Amino acid sequence: MADNANKESGKMSMADKLAAAKDAVDEAEDVLETDDLEEFEEDVEDTNDETSEDIVEVADDVEEAAEDAADEATETADAEETGAAVAAAVADVPEVSVPAFTPPDRSRTTRQAALDAVANDEIARKQRTLKYRIKRNKASYIMMGPYFILFFLFTVLPVVMSIILSFTYFNMLEFPKFNGWDNYIKLFLNDDIFLISLKNTLIFAVVTGPISYLLCLLFAWIINEFRPKVRTFLTLIFYAPSICGNAYMIWQLILSSDRYGYLNGILLKLGFINEQKLWMQDANLILPCLIVVQLWLSLGTGFLSFIAGLQTVDKSLYEAAALDGVKNRWQELWYVTLPAMKPQLMFGAVMQITQSFAVADISINLAGNPSVNYAGATVVTHLLDYGSTRFDMGYASAIATVLFLLMVGTNKLVQKLLRRVGE
Repeated sequence: MADNANKESGKMSMADKLAAAKDAVDEAEDVLETDDLEEFEEDVEDTNDETSEDIVEVADDVEEAAEDAADEATETADAEETGAAVAAAVADVPEVSVPAFTPPDRSRTTRQAALDAVANDEIARKQRTLKYRIKRNKASYIMMGPYFILFFLFTVLPVVMSIILSFTYFNMLEFPKFNGWDNYIKLFLNDDIFLISLKNTLIFAVVTGPISYLLCLLFAWIINEFRPKVRTFLTLIFYAPSICGNAYMIWQLILSSDRYGYLNGILLKLGFINEQKLWMQDANLILPCLIVVQLWLSLGTGFLSFIAGLQTVDKSLYEAAALDGVKNRWQELWYVTLPAMKPQLMFGAVMQITQSFAVADISINLAGNPSVNYAGATVVTHLLDYGSTRFDMGYASAIATVLFLLMVGTNKLVQKLLRRVGE
């Protein structure tokens, strides 16, 4: 029953299709018979014209594409020739073998760095040793050897022996006997003359040391401004008193206590005094007179070192200082001249300290030894008294050791002050 129904439905559908087709044919015939046929023909003609134009345009595009393809083919051929040439050139280059990358062993690198650091420290330690420096600069040490030997024998060794003998009793006849600190206890507690001489020496050092140092620097600075010939003449005039062996004779005539002494005669004539002064017999006048004479004799080696230092200052430094704002000569002296001659300043300071603490010949030749009430006594005159007259070398060595420590301490203080020059 179901199959018969499906067959009937299939037949019905075919009948419907045939009817629809017949209706379509009838409509087409009706269209052909109507006036719309002409419009349909015109549409077909327009469509044909448009199609022909499209065909022409397509043909033109095809020709252009063919020409572009030909050009590309030519370029491709040239590129192939170039590629072949490059390939041939590359073939001629020798092959370089690149090693394969291997990651570093960090443990080995750290260990090697530690070993290198230890080796460098060992090398640096060896380079700091005196043996290494002598070996490296052997020629220089050989050339300086004679001076080192003389300096050790006549400077270092006597200082060391004096320090050792200061703890002994040594009268030049018997072997030195160790007595500990007895010489120093006697020196500061029982020796009144030493205390007077120490006071006089400190006054000499405080007054003559800085004043003579500044005078040396000031005169050297002024003389340096003159022409070479005038500078040489003035340098000789200022330096001559320090090298004159009979300079004390001149001051003995000047400071003579009678009315024929130059200073007494001038002061009596001008009416400043009514009777002659006992310059070297008055305890109140001895020390001031000795200070004046010491200042007159102080323009010595330090003065020459300052002259030499001023000659070595680069002149271009003054031009640079002027651009930086230095306006006058005093600023040039402080910010340019003195910093440029610090070695000479240090040397001059050492020389002036030595001269101010080692005053002895002036006092002995002008005031005598001992002087009146020991007014002109110094540490060196007291040292000469015990060392050359009494031959108590142990006690004299103690005095020399105290003087040595005074010089060293003052020298360190002056060096610390000179480092601030130019700041």
